[in-house]
Amino acid sequence: MKYFTIVVSFLLLILISACSTLTLKPADYAWPIENALKVDAKGTITEQRFSFSVNVKPIFFEEFKDSTNYIGKELRIIRDRAGFYFITGKDFKNVYVFKPIESGMQLENKIVISETKGLTSPAFNQRNRYIELIDATNKYQLTSKGLMR
Repeated sequence: MKYFTIVVSFLLLILISACSTLTLKPADYAWPIENALKVDAKGTITEQRFSFSVNVKPIFFEEFKDSTNYIGKELRIIRDRAGFYFITGKDFKNVYVFKPIESGMQLENKIVISETKGLTSPAFNQRNRYIELIDATNKYQLTSKGLMR
């Protein structure tokens, strides 16, 4: 009986350890600087250096209720350490936070910067614990959860 208990315990231990997932930590997904990317005729922004491409027409519809006025517009995009993408642009009132999913990106948070006036000249900076958004003389500290202040 004692022998049986030891064998069952040993087999249970092997079974549990075999089910564990390989995890690599820590991982830092941050892009050191933002990218200013022009939207092409298909509604896509592309960053060759990171092999990154995504259709952004739904962002223009969400922001302006118009998904036809996007060609040649410039979007600002940066990725934080946790892997979230922050996207905004001139005249935007919001910053969109996306998380990567299989074959796409999913909206994690929509951070309202202004209810009335769009951004005039937005720029992102990577900081240690947050993403900094600068617009003219205004500075905002952002995380995937929202404004830090």
